[in-house]
Amino acid sequence: MQDFAFLRHVAIGQYLPGESLIHRLDARVKLTLVMALTIALVANTSYIANGVLFVICLGLIGAAGLPLRYVVGVLRPALPVLAFLALFQLLFLGDASVVTTAPRLVFWQWGPFNVTSSGVQLVVISLLRLIDLTVLATLLTNTTPMAYLAHGIEDMLKPFSRLGLPAHEISLVGVITLRFVPLLAEQLETIMKAQASRGANLGAGGRLCFVQNTRAVLVLIVPLFLDAFRRAEDLIVAMEARCYAGGKGRTRLTDLRMTPADAVILAAGLLCSAGLVALARRFPF
Repeated sequence: MQDFAFLRHVAIGQYLPGESLIHRLDARVKLTLVMALTIALVANTSYIANGVLFVICLGLIGAAGLPLRYVVGVLRPALPVLAFLALFQLLFLGDASVVTTAPRLVFWQWGPFNVTSSGVQLVVISLLRLIDLTVLATLLTNTTPMAYLAHGIEDMLKPFSRLGLPAHEISLVGVITLRFVPLLAEQLETIMKAQASRGANLGAGGRLCFVQNTRAVLVLIVPLFLDAFRRAEDLIVAMEARCYAGGKGRTRLTDLRMTPADAVILAAGLLCSAGLVALARRFPF
């Protein structure tokens, strides 16, 4: 039954109470820093820049007081897919354009297969980006209550309300989407355990039998989607029963307020991200 424990690998969308510095930061500051670091990740293709960003993410994990194994554990179920994609990039994308001043080296070449220094760099950078993005998304949801996260998104989108953008509705949809991630993982785990107890051959091929296990999981998509639609319908009925009519005229129990510490950390994070973006083409390798 441990092979069906999907919920333990889902860290995104679950809030973990704490008193760390990251927990106390304003939700708008955390959202802004996540977007700034994401831009820096996309703009850099060098080992040095991505190594610096990886160290920053590790530092944020330590500052939040979260175990590294828990945060990175969300990638464990996707390891077979990641290994396949990394192998594909290494063998077929050896000529990929990677911004670097280092000379391109050919390590091995045979027919359509081409292993070069650019291909190796592409694989390493792609994996580091995926880990960093996963860490940032996990930290954002694990250290911010959903209500504060919704308020932060709404406040950041409020200036665009004059253009007709429904800030409250967009923030509500985003938070509900994040909240559904662990719920769907829990439901998938329940369905798989129920079918396995009735003799279904799920996960019996082992961790390395990726194709066989994928075919077995495909039969679970229909009941999973039906349960998702049922939960969505229950949520709609509950909102209508409470006379929900959008964000117009709604008030809050608590308002977000930035402190001097929030301003200092925000400025430092933006300067760091801007520096990495500005120096993206100047790293030697």
